[in-house]
Amino acid sequence: MINHTIAQLNRRRARIRARVIGTAARPRLSVKISLRHVIAQLIDDSNGKTLAYVTTVRSDAKGNLTAKAAWTGEHIAAAAKSHKITKVVFDRNGRIYHGRLDALATAARKAGLEF
Repeated sequence: MINHTIAQLNRRRARIRARVIGTAARPRLSVKISLRHVIAQLIDDSNGKTLAYVTTVRSDAKGNLTAKAAWTGEHIAAAAKSHKITKVVFDRNGRIYHGRLDALATAARKAGLEF
């Protein structure tokens, strides 16, 4: 049986993904935060391709998870710049825009991404 909170998270994800669609000009910035790592992807949904990918797994990111999220935000913005992408659509993946997710978004905005 699925846990009640997991079912709520899946419903939130479905609601968000129904509205957030990435294109080649403005890809979707999808963020996954686990208990140890942070993963960010730039996804073009119209072609079904991942344009850039940054993770803290096997990286030099140090500190707590909030610091790792900020590190990921800076590096995904740099990867977007290398693909000549300045505007993205933010997919928070069902999470509340607070804490670690906010740190990632703030770092990405400071590094030059617009969303």
